[in-house]
Amino acid sequence: MADHPIPSAEEFVFRREVHGPEGTIQLAEEASGLLRGGEIILLHGKLGAGKTCFTQGLCRGLDVTQGVVSPTFTLVNTYSGRLLVHHLDFYRIEPEADLMDIGVPDILDQVWDGAAVAVVEWPDPLMPELGKDVPFLELLATRGAGPDDRIWHLRGVPTIPDRWADLFTDGDVPTSSGE
Repeated sequence: MADHPIPSAEEFVFRREVHGPEGTIQLAEEASGLLRGGEIILLHGKLGAGKTCFTQGLCRGLDVTQGVVSPTFTLVNTYSGRLLVHHLDFYRIEPEADLMDIGVPDILDQVWDGAAVAVVEWPDPLMPELGKDVPFLELLATRGAGPDDRIWHLRGVPTIPDRWADLFTDGDVPTSSGE
């Protein structure tokens, strides 16, 4: 199994604390309203941090009616709603693996054409495919004050769209992880 480094929360600009899995789902539902197609969202966090829960909320907000489950063993699940959602999970994939066999180039073409959104858990193997000119958003889930609470951290390459920054700015949590 691959070693998947998790970025440090200090590397992220914005954050928002949520309470329980329903808080994660609600945050993701709100985020779904910002999606237009063409977005790549990379999800980081330890096992059980809420990455799939976040994807469930995104899909719920995009009117996906199918059950959304972790693609840890299937590697890719695709859901149809207001937008096509490709949910990828590279936990079992080595960072240098060839992603052509599971259709990643075709998935990325759909995303870049604006016809889909990609949500990627354990995204390290995907990074070489993205290159330096592809914009994406990264979210990191860390533990919050309570056992089921999470702090969702946000950063973007090359930047964070204002509408996303607004979503991750609430009055209870500083917007910079350095504060």
